[in-house]
Amino acid sequence: MAAPAAAPSPASSWNSAPPKSTPASSPSGNVDNTVAAGKDVYALLSLFFSQFPEYASQDFHIAGESYAGHYIPIFATEILAHEDRNINLKSLLIGNGLTDPLTQYRYYRPMACGEGGYPAVLNETDCKAMDDALPRCQQLIQACYNTQVSLPCLTATAYCNNALIGPYQKTGRNVYDVRKPCEGSSGLCYDELEYSTKFLNQRFVMEALGAEVQEYKSCNTAINLRFVTAGDWMKPVQRTVPGLLSQIPVLIYAGDADFICNWLGNRAWTEKLEWPGQDDFNAAPTQSLVSAQGYDMPFGKAKWAQGLAFVQIFQAGHMAPYDQPEASLEVLNRWLAGEWR
Repeated sequence: MAAPAAAPSPASSWNSAPPKSTPASSPSGNVDNTVAAGKDVYALLSLFFSQFPEYASQDFHIAGESYAGHYIPIFATEILAHEDRNINLKSLLIGNGLTDPLTQYRYYRPMACGEGGYPAVLNETDCKAMDDALPRCQQLIQACYNTQVSLPCLTATAYCNNALIGPYQKTGRNVYDVRKPCEGSSGLCYDELEYSTKFLNQRFVMEALGAEVQEYKSCNTAINLRFVTAGDWMKPVQRTVPGLLSQIPVLIYAGDADFICNWLGNRAWTEKLEWPGQDDFNAAPTQSLVSAQGYDMPFGKAKWAQGLAFVQIFQAGHMAPYDQPEASLEVLNRWLAGEWR
């Protein structure tokens, strides 16, 4: 194995020379909500494209999964709010995300109890308890939606996660894949997550990236706790999506073996979304997706209208590209090529 190349000098790094008009970011170092984080991300991207203007005219797409269902719509909203932006934002891709908790939490019981295309994980008693808890959960989430302040949103998070996610977690099954047990000691269920942690914590990698932190963590529990305590988890992020769709297309995709941000809930919130294209989207036929590589078996399903698309990827969990890399790459390539708009 070849020795790593020498790290670039910090003086030549993109983050060492701020442009003349760097946007203001949050005044506090301890961001605890996605809206505040969005201002920092916009400042970061503006700084990057100012330092490297040769990239500013290229198409820019934001993609992510899981809590990206929160931060991608918020970050995109922040970007598009700046008419003088130097970011050529073209589309959004969200995989197995949490975007509309009021709608999505209704689908934990069906997914855990055999109605999502896979065998039930829970017994009838637990399924009944989840059904019984749902009305109170939805009442609390609605209170969060109405006020969007910390206490009611935190109350909804605590009650609903305990009542509707807790029974599944107690089984020891992987919340990211109903087909598998949860492995490893981190609670994240995948030993492979440690690979990136070990790689990024190597000193030569940190120096090459110009990182200004002492340690990389795949999941920072302190930051997560700040966001949860601030009530960020249950915020109605889907309300930003109609404004986004008036400017750029949005792809929602979901591996269909995930529990925590399952395909049933993601399909439901896209269909419930109130926007000018709602009727056309809901009336659109669901079409099987067959690989352009010539495979006979469909790898998923899709429906789309007026810039919003929903794709279900078969036999994939929360991290769809991990389970189905070829199918996920095809979804990405076809989306970037302009399909499903």
